[in-house]
Amino acid sequence: MSDRVTVVVADDHVPARAGVRAALETGPFDVVGEAHDASTAVAAALEHRPDICLFDIHMPGGGIAAAGQVAARLPGTAIVMLTVSRDGDDFFDALRAGAHGYLLKDMDPMRLRHALHGVLAGEAALPRALAARLVDRFRGREVHRVPMADSRCAMLTSREWEVLDLLRDGLTTRQVAERLFLTQATIRSHVASILRKLKAPDRAAALRLLNEPPDGRSPA
Repeated sequence: MSDRVTVVVADDHVPARAGVRAALETGPFDVVGEAHDASTAVAAALEHRPDICLFDIHMPGGGIAAAGQVAARLPGTAIVMLTVSRDGDDFFDALRAGAHGYLLKDMDPMRLRHALHGVLAGEAALPRALAARLVDRFRGREVHRVPMADSRCAMLTSREWEVLDLLRDGLTTRQVAERLFLTQATIRSHVASILRKLKAPDRAAALRLLNEPPDGRSPA
């Protein structure tokens, strides 16, 4: 890679693209392509094969969809989402699509340049609040609202939801422990917490309270 860093910027808001270009080109960045929607973003990336693609999440066609296509076809290009969205689902969907970073549009231009240099050096570029959510999800502490059949909602951690979902599939405590690489005592502790939060007397009652989540995914 040369001393200059090539970038494709995609955002349907023209002033936003101009602001990013102005911020980057005061440093060692060359904006080699611009796009206003997902299809033109992917086309620009394939044409220029930049070091970085900087994509808005909510541009027409979807920035996350564009990120997935570019990640599959240009594995050497770093993809960074630049967005106003602090939504956790957007954040995790972007990471799953192959994004290397997730930055907010209200950040200082100097920090933007620094963050992009960090991405090229292999560092994660994430807002602190969303980075904390990533750690919580990895550790099983992120909280989800679980709808129940009696119209109540319970707040369960990711790990508690995993345990409950496996119990619903008919696994025993030992099998759940093996699946999650935890001890049976830890699983029993999670079950006790689940029963307390669902106000259920036993596992069977807890499972009867559950509504089926859409397409098998964890609740929001």
